[in-house]
This record gives sequence, structure tokens and C-alpha cells, in this order.
Amino acid sequence: MKKPFFIQVLLSIFIGQLCVVTVLNAQTTPRVSAWPRGVTYEIYVQSFADSDGDGKGDIKGMTSKLDYLKDLGVEGVWLMPMSPSPSYHKYDVTDYYGIDSAYGTIDDFKNFVEEAHKRNIKVVIDMVLNHSSSRNPWFLDASKNVNSPYRDYYVWTEMSDPQTQSQGNVTAGENRRRNHWTRLRGVDSNYFYYSQFGGNMPDLNFDNPKLRQEVFKIGRFWASEVKVDGFRLDAARHIFPDERPQDNHRWWEYFLQEMRKVNKDFYLIGEVWAPAEVVGPYLKGIPALFNFDMGSAIIKAVNTEKGDSLTIMHKKIRDFYKTINPDYVDATFLTNHDQNRIMSSVNNDVDKAKIAASILLTLPGSPYLYYGEEIGMQGKKPDQFIREPFLWDVKGKDKSRATWEAPRNSTDSTITPVALQMKDKNSIYSHYKTFIQLRNGSKALSYGAVEPVNLNNAALCAFVRLAEGESVLVLHNLSKSEVNVTVPDELKDYSKISFKNKDVTLRNNSLKMPAYSTVLLKK
Repeated sequence: MKKPFFIQVLLSIFIGQLCVVTVLNAQTTPRVSAWPRGVTYEIYVQSFADSDGDGKGDIKGMTSKLDYLKDLGVEGVWLMPMSPSPSYHKYDVTDYYGIDSAYGTIDDFKNFVEEAHKRNIKVVIDMVLNHSSSRNPWFLDASKNVNSPYRDYYVWTEMSDPQTQSQGNVTAGENRRRNHWTRLRGVDSNYFYYSQFGGNMPDLNFDNPKLRQEVFKIGRFWASEVKVDGFRLDAARHIFPDERPQDNHRWWEYFLQEMRKVNKDFYLIGEVWAPAEVVGPYLKGIPALFNFDMGSAIIKAVNTEKGDSLTIMHKKIRDFYKTINPDYVDATFLTNHDQNRIMSSVNNDVDKAKIAASILLTLPGSPYLYYGEEIGMQGKKPDQFIREPFLWDVKGKDKSRATWEAPRNSTDSTITPVALQMKDKNSIYSHYKTFIQLRNGSKALSYGAVEPVNLNNAALCAFVRLAEGESVLVLHNLSKSEVNVTVPDELKDYSKISFKNKDVTLRNNSLKMPAYSTVLLKK
């Protein structure tokens, strides 16, 4: 069983960056955003770009696409797990210091990091510390020998422990469903190990000081030798059991302190999939957290064509988080690798997908995009079908496309490859690129505070973004119909259109906004 965990060191958090100038069309403007306040792009390596024709995306393939990412306007990449693993998703790690051979070598990855940095793109890697693989050498040794030096790297109990009982039934499957305990293989075994996410992923025991030191060593290796810029922390809420949240909070403060001994700007972003009141306390140790609530709220607003309360909700969350860590990074997104893709979430309606992106990229936060989102890739769970191969070019000409999985959703008949979308100013790719550039060139959109605006129309999402030296009034029409709106008297100074993506007109403070349009007004 895990014992209480006490850490004496609490630390101050230091994260803070800078980051508007907009134009009427999609012209390039000087970039004023600075990561991590800029846009970050999430990549599932196996599906992104294949360099050697073996059907699997790899590190060299990613390296060859860095110019694509730079041109799109992203300033950081988050890479899903790359360490050796028996699974396709690689969230069960067998070697925390290695690269899976299907993806390449550690030298390949060091070169990727170096090339990314040359393009001012930061690199964040998935760090899976809640559990290891059941095939990890630590666990294999620990499971064979109660005196193994790795035995206490994991959490064990015996059959006599009431926790392993489930209405008198102690089968492994029943216990795994009910209590997360998995019976060790072997008919004569009386031992169970704790496995929050299934028997193939045994939880690590962070009550063990030796394990904690091992984790610090792993972190230092990637931060100092490989020179990655940060970690995305998988299952950050579950390092200790749910009934011990304060131990989880203190552990991440301790971990952040250790990583910043290597790099004072080292970035941690955490997955804490929970309501804001549960997420907030983690911000002392994990200065950036994914805003799951806002992603869901944007999708709901777009589907119902009611966006008037979005900004109020966002401001409430942000104000609460600032009371805990004034410099926190609000990692906003639409969907990620664990959720149905945004295109499928809006029933493959391109207009709805575009307006969702418009909202994401103009609201406060540090937006994350899931690979393929910008070309309208589709997909619904199970997970393999939301991680399908990226379409670089038409079939037959696409030498970079992965083929490890036959796609069910994002096929040549449903998705236009990016090579063709780049030539189409009305494509979803062009829409994303326009709004990313708009954000990158705007201090107000990158860093500004937000003030909700009520226009007495549920279809309108309206707000003011304020930064030193610049302010913009942003309006989104989420409906499929044209909307006429009068700018309130208190905002009548916002009388100039600085950006529009459709034929929006402004006369005497009266706006005519086509369906699914966005307009930015300045003074």
C-alpha cells in the first residue's frame, strides 16, 4: 500500500512571456507572440510522416516537415510518447531513456530537436510517469522476486487484503474493473499490483524515495542531454490515489523545482481532466494545464449556435486560476488524441469547424492544435480511428503518408490533402493559417485580458481583448444565418474593421455579419 508522502519544499513559480497588429486579409504581419503563449501542435509520430516507406511515421519524417509547421505559424510541438513500448500508442514504457526503434534513434531525435530550435519551434515530449509497462525490466524483475531492488517501484498487496475482494469474486478482470488491482500472473500467486489504467500498465510507487530519484534522473536526461523544452505530463492527477490530492499537488511542485535546476525556463504542462475547481490547485507545480472545460464549451456553442456565454465562462475560469498562480498558462484546445476529432464533433460541417477554430484562436490562452485538425481530418473513438495517417498529398504522389493503419474516417474520399488545400484560399487549412498569423501578430490576441460583451443575441460570441498599447473588439457569428448587430454606445469607438474573414460591413456602428463570420474592430 502507498504510505503518506511529505515534501518539505514549496516553490515559487516563474513563467511569464510577452505577446498585435492585424490586417484585413491574410497578409503576413510581424510576429509578436512568444512561446509558450503561441500556438503548439500535437503530433502522433506514427501517423504524421513516414521517411523510409515502412508504413510508420518516424522522427526523420517529422524533421522533414518542420518547415511546414513553421510556415503554418506554430511555435511549439508536443510529441506523443516515443519511448520503447509494446503498444501502438506507447503510453506503456519499457525504457524511459530510449526511442522506439520503429521511430528511429536517440540521435535522430536530438537532430529533430536541434532543427526545430533553428526554426524557433520548441519541443515538448509526453512524459508518462504514472505507470510503466508490465514488460518494463523493473516490473519483470519485481514480479519474479519479492526481494528485487525494483519491488517497491510498484504497489503490491495480497489476496487477503479486503481491497482485492469484489463480492467474494477475486478474478483479475473483476478486480481490475472494480478496484484497479490486477492479480500477478501464475495460478499460485497471491499477489496483486495496483494498475489504474489496466494490468499492462502497473502504477509506479511515488512513496518510494528511490523511485522518485529515478524519475528525476529520467527528467534530467531529456532536459539536459536531449535538450527538450518541456514535458506534457500524462495522467498528472493520478500519481497518488484520488483520495490524496494534496500529495499529487506537492509532488509536482517538487518535480518542477528539480527540472528548473536544469533549465530555469523548463515547461511543464499537465493533463488533469477534471472541473476547474479540481484543476486549479495543480497550477503551483504545473504552471500550464489543459482547459478541457473550454474545449467542450466551444464545441457545444458551435453545435447549438449559442455562443453568448462562452467568454463569461472563460473569464470565470481564468480569474479563478489567477488566484492560485497569476502567471499560469491556459492551454486551450478543441480536441486531442483522447477525444473525437473536432470535425466529427461538429458532424463534418466545415463551416462549424472553421468558426470553432476562429473562436479558439481569438480567445485568451495558449492554443494547442491536434495534427490534421487544420486540414479537417475526421475521426471518432476507438482511439486508433482518431489517430489516423496525415494526408500530405493525393494518393500515388504522397511519399510521406503513413500506412500502418487503413483509415476509416480520414480517407482520400473525405479529406482533401494539404498539398491541394494550400492552393485554395477557402480551405480549412487556409482558414487556420490565417487565424494563426492573425494571433501571432497581435499582442492583444496573444496576451490580452478579456472582457465579455453582451449584444443580446445568443448567436454572437463577443468580447474585447486588451493589452498594453492595443485593444480589439472581437465578434463571431455562430449561426447559419446573417446577423445584424449594433455596436453598443460604450464601444462605439471601435469603429474600424481591422480583420474580417467574410463580407462583413460596418456603417454607423451597425454591423452586417454573414453566417459563421468573424470580425475584429479597432479604435
